[in-house]
This record gives sequence, structure tokens and C-alpha cells, in this order.
Amino acid sequence: MFKTLLRRGCLAAALWMSFTGAAMATVDVNTADASALTSVKGIGPATAKNIIDERTKHGPFKSAADLAERVSGVGTKSVARMQEAGLTIGAKAAPAAAPAPAGAAAATRPAKR
Repeated sequence: MFKTLLRRGCLAAALWMSFTGAAMATVDVNTADASALTSVKGIGPATAKNIIDERTKHGPFKSAADLAERVSGVGTKSVARMQEAGLTIGAKAAPAAAPAPAGAAAATRPAKR
């Protein structure tokens, strides 16, 4: 009986995580196409077109305030809701590996003759 309850609980948890994970997929406003932008709650086809047109003419968006200021029909509250729905602005790259200590590089190189 306990095993059956545990299996059902694990199955329910796995399903819940898969649905919430799909709903919270991130979309970078600086690289997304129109279909990706419209997948974010609060962005329709017209807003997606305005975002892409502005990005094409004046370059990538630097912040939420920059997006709200440059795109017609989008305000700071709208941008905040879009970010909650998965929109990112200038998604950060994965952190680089920590640099090796200066002495470590010298120790691995062969000595000059």
C-alpha cells in the first residue's frame, strides 16, 4: 500500500513539474523571433512586431525600463508581468570557469632551454 501511494505521489510530482517547467520557459527579448515572443503571456502579434522592429532599428534592449520606453504600447507594469511570465532581457551567459592561479599555468608549461 505504501509503495502504491509513493508511486502515485512521485507520478503526480513529475507531472506537476513538467507542466510548470513548460509554462515558465524563458524567452530573451533580444534574440527571440515573433513566434517565441507571442508564446509569452501578454505579448500578442502586434506587440511582438513592435519589439522586433524597435530592436532591428535601434539595437538590443538593455533593461526592462529600456524596453518599456522604446516599445509603443508597453509600459513598466506590462514588462514586469511579461518577465514573470518568462521574458528575459539580455539573458546572462553561463558563468565562466574561475581563472587558474598564476603559478598554476607556469607549473604546467615545459621549461625553456
